[in-house]
Amino acid sequence: MHQGNGLQDKRVVVLGGSSGIGLAVVQLAAAQGAKVVIASSNAERVHQAVESIGREAQGQAVNLADEQAVATFFSKLGPFDHLVFTAGDSLHLHDLAATDLQQARHAFELRYWAALAAVKYGSPYIRKEGCVVLTTGIAGQRPQKGWVIAASVCGTIEALTRALAMELAPIRVNAVSPGVVRTNLWQNMGAEEREALFESVGKSLPVGRVGEASDIAQAYLFLMQEGYGTGQTVVVDGGAALV
Repeated sequence: MHQGNGLQDKRVVVLGGSSGIGLAVVQLAAAQGAKVVIASSNAERVHQAVESIGREAQGQAVNLADEQAVATFFSKLGPFDHLVFTAGDSLHLHDLAATDLQQARHAFELRYWAALAAVKYGSPYIRKEGCVVLTTGIAGQRPQKGWVIAASVCGTIEALTRALAMELAPIRVNAVSPGVVRTNLWQNMGAEEREALFESVGKSLPVGRVGEASDIAQAYLFLMQEGYGTGQTVVVDGGAALV
């Protein structure tokens, strides 16, 4: 690893950083000396996250689906080192016949269009040797029945990651592809149903459990610091793609 590729005093912007995987990335980066900036749509959660990190953490509520709001956020933010996009709403998994296409379009609004806007308006401010890390998921590589929209979004983000790596070079652009992780992504399921899902999925995996946000956060930090990979999707799924 190059000297100077650590995160000490680096400015790391995490969109979707107030909960779940994004918050775990923020905590890990701050623990390594990064100056973190948290943005998500929920003002209260942003405030709580900033309070919990302390040090030089900053935060702002931003509607990430609003292109103008994203453009304004970055123009006021100024230069930074790494851009991480982990924003996403609750998953809606349906058979194709029961899929509400309006709702499906909304999934693309936040997971694809908002990510694209973030990179479009954020990348001009990324310092030399900085990078972008996007978020996809194993649905794109290993779709199950009922995962048509989830798989479509994930496949799109993987293709976007490769295209942006070429478009923005020498800024590195990579993505993390988590498997099933215990986060509020599953909050629209009942608690009992959710725990049953985690248990059954966990038992089916080679590692014997579902992921925690802190497991996945390690991959984002690796991609920020390693300095050489670009256009790659790092899969952290407990072996789900193997079974």
